[in-house]
Amino acid sequence: MTIPRRSLRAAGTLAAAAVVGLSGAVLTAGPAAAHTPTWAVTCSEVNLDLTAYNGNVTNQVTVTVDGKDLLPTETFGREFHKKLELPAHDKEVTVHLVVKAGDGDNFSRDETKTAPVCEGTTPSPTPSEDTPSPAPSTEAPSESAKPTASVEPSEAPSTSAPGAASPSPSSPGLAETGSSSATPIMAGAAVAVLLAGGGIMWSVRKRRTAQH
Repeated sequence: MTIPRRSLRAAGTLAAAAVVGLSGAVLTAGPAAAHTPTWAVTCSEVNLDLTAYNGNVTNQVTVTVDGKDLLPTETFGREFHKKLELPAHDKEVTVHLVVKAGDGDNFSRDETKTAPVCEGTTPSPTPSEDTPSPAPSTEAPSESAKPTASVEPSEAPSTSAPGAASPSPSSPGLAETGSSSATPIMAGAAVAVLLAGGGIMWSVRKRRTAQH
């Protein structure tokens, strides 16, 4: 049995097309299975390990915490490895990862994880800028707040006054004054002398008169 040459050529063409199609499918499925965006979140950090990406295109990665940038958008090639430290927090925070693959949106990732609070590390709250500080008081202190002087003596006076000191017998006597008790006696003696002198003068004059 002789097979026509045209039939052989047609069969060869179909086989070649099948091989090309299968190869394309394998090449297309290869990158899809190779993209590996691995990341982990703890209470204090975020670990990123993005591997097996297409290095011939531009890939992008972004990480935010409660809507704020923890890792602004960065570009990478085949791999990206980074450890990010989370800010101090006293409640759970939401970590959002966005990976945009340059070889198709079907290889991109948009995932969210929660970071718990670390045990024993509760940060003290910071004062808010919107909270006004208390203004200093301009009111004068009330009368009740002013210090009052105590009117009560600290110690009660002693009820027993010390007696007057008696003069010592050995101390010298006081000087005599004109009002001494001997003053009347001296006055009486002076009067007696004057009277006696007057009587003598009267007797002498009488005798002289008698002699003449």
